[in-house]
Amino acid sequence: MKSTTVLSALAAAAAVNATPTATLPLKARQTELEPITATGNAFFKGKERFFVRGIDYQPGGAAANVDPLADPKVCKPDIEKFKKLGINTIRVYSTDNTKDHDECMNELAKAGIYVVLDANNPLYSINRDDPHTSYNAIYLQSVFATIDAFAGYSNTMAFFSGNEVIHDHANTTLTARYVKATDRDMRRYIKERGLRKILVGYSAADVTENRLQTADYFNCGTDEERSDFFAFNDYSWCTSNFVESGWDKKVKNFTGYGLPIFLSEYGCNHNTRDFGELESLMHPNMTGVYSGGLMYEYSEEPNEYGIVKIEGGDKGNRFDQTGKRTEMQPEFNNLIKAMKNFPAPTGLAGATKENKASKCPENNDHWIVSSVLPEIPEEALKYFKEGAGKGPGLNGKGSQWAGHVASKSPENPNDDAQSSTDGSSDKGNAAPRGTTSMLLVSGLVALVAGVVAL
Repeated sequence: MKSTTVLSALAAAAAVNATPTATLPLKARQTELEPITATGNAFFKGKERFFVRGIDYQPGGAAANVDPLADPKVCKPDIEKFKKLGINTIRVYSTDNTKDHDECMNELAKAGIYVVLDANNPLYSINRDDPHTSYNAIYLQSVFATIDAFAGYSNTMAFFSGNEVIHDHANTTLTARYVKATDRDMRRYIKERGLRKILVGYSAADVTENRLQTADYFNCGTDEERSDFFAFNDYSWCTSNFVESGWDKKVKNFTGYGLPIFLSEYGCNHNTRDFGELESLMHPNMTGVYSGGLMYEYSEEPNEYGIVKIEGGDKGNRFDQTGKRTEMQPEFNNLIKAMKNFPAPTGLAGATKENKASKCPENNDHWIVSSVLPEIPEEALKYFKEGAGKGPGLNGKGSQWAGHVASKSPENPNDDAQSSTDGSSDKGNAAPRGTTSMLLVSGLVALVAGVVAL
């Protein structure tokens, strides 16, 4: 996934914190699925190992920033396509924590489809240029409200605490402890609010210089600090097979890793896609280490990775994703064939049930991260007892510059004051590949390019 700037001028204004109330009682759902759990380095559906065999789903991309699970006119025709494809999981990048999702989530459950959700959105996310300030109570209130919005659905498989926040410049690794702190806080919120255990993990960029360090970082430390799984986005399968793509080396590098791993995005559109990746993902070469993956992506956007074209939304009105669905051939049918020809294996398929922590990575030219996590902002502690209350949705005032409620500095507060390796500035949390920037801030915030200031 290419990182994009997704900051909004609205976020520069003083953000207003929602008044927390107790988490509302969860309504009974019409259709219940067996929740997905994690043991050792694998996912399980009951006693059977579970492989992610799915697709990334965000009609309109980040440019539209719409919630496809809040509108049955959007989700229902797409669910019919999902059933035709034979997938079992979707990833959704933007959801509105003020909306009702019952109808779409129930239709997905009836189709046997689980949902992995990004807990962040462009206005409420960790800012690469100023991670310390952007990790604050207003941000966490939005994240926790998203958890509340989806915790009642049995087919909510997992939450991502961040997406490609750490990238290919060394200074972006400074964000790691703030994303990991969010990861920790999300699990604590789920536990202390008495919610069903829902998995929380990070979706990383496929950056050679820090991919393995990132994986080890999110699996090191105390049990409270360690993620439930690790995922990364991979676009290297542009050739013909497991070896030429370099996937064999990645499997070797991750062998022995103590958490489930899956690909949160995979694909390459240089040629007509036959989705040979799925053959490898379901092969013994990989199943002892990986637990499947999500193909990027469902809808055709400007980056041209889609397999379904949504009429209307592709012609400027990206907020309207209710148009006619047209299957893009031969790739739509190629994915159907791949799902049928390469089924999930049975049994443990090489997985281990041993859950073990990694050693925290040492610092080097590409990794400049402290292992000390920031304390949760004091103003956010009330959410654990009172609930997050009503969320801000996708059009709130934002949280990235709400520094008046920023977290306490870590042991060495100066270790965030690092310069970019190339003098550039890469702001914001990442959004779906190839999308254009949203409402760039101009003149509202004075930031020295490449300097992360506490």
